[in-house]
Amino acid sequence: MRWRSVLFVPGHRPDLAAKALRRGPDVVVLDLEDAVPVAAKEEARAAVGEGAAALAGRAPVCVRVNPVGSPWHAGDLAALPRGVAAVVVPKWEAGIDIGHPVVAGLETVRGVADARTILGRHVVACYFGAEDFVADLGGVRTPGNLEVLHARSSVAIAARLAGIPALDMVTLDYRDGDRFTDEASGARALGYAGKLCIHPDQVPLANAAFTPTDEEVDRARRILAAYDAAGGAATSLDGEMVDEVIAVQARSVLARAGSTGGD
Repeated sequence: MRWRSVLFVPGHRPDLAAKALRRGPDVVVLDLEDAVPVAAKEEARAAVGEGAAALAGRAPVCVRVNPVGSPWHAGDLAALPRGVAAVVVPKWEAGIDIGHPVVAGLETVRGVADARTILGRHVVACYFGAEDFVADLGGVRTPGNLEVLHARSSVAIAARLAGIPALDMVTLDYRDGDRFTDEASGARALGYAGKLCIHPDQVPLANAAFTPTDEEVDRARRILAAYDAAGGAATSLDGEMVDEVIAVQARSVLARAGSTGGD
């Protein structure tokens, strides 16, 4: 299952769910939390079933419920439609078992600080929520994202240790494609597997950012060919040293591209 682009759709808008696949997201999340006003929470629970049915067999579908401890959490879980790939749980702070595969939202100070201990075996992916994290911290959001660099990196590290993909924060200004691409590229460099999308126009940008380019794939293949030809000993390619660490990076590029060194 790929996680390059994870598109959120308001749970009370099944008409939008039916259109969600037009830009090619890897995963669609029907949202019962932030995208749904309080007055529409009950309506949204009924509507996610319709939205999930419209997407059935066409793409992995997740449902984001309201946080543990909120007035809506238990009801959201009880109303989950069949066949969802995972339940997205925001503000995840404890390694509890809710009886479903979980995408854990690490978006509070405690959640980020404890990330290495709360990503249990039932958690299949996690995401970093910058806006909620900074609000909880009492900080200030800036265009450069310096205030979330440590937390963003910590989530990527915790996810790697847990053996699950990490998904990057949202870019709120969905009209700013350049900022989205810059943030996605930075997230990939930090080890993230994909990015949360709040608008369909962000989906192709995420898919492109988290898919190695033809040039990257070609270089990765050349690196592995040179390394194999040297019998696994350190060698050089284009004036740069190639050793096992560089080979590992090359294999990672090919894995992301869905290729092998022998293709």
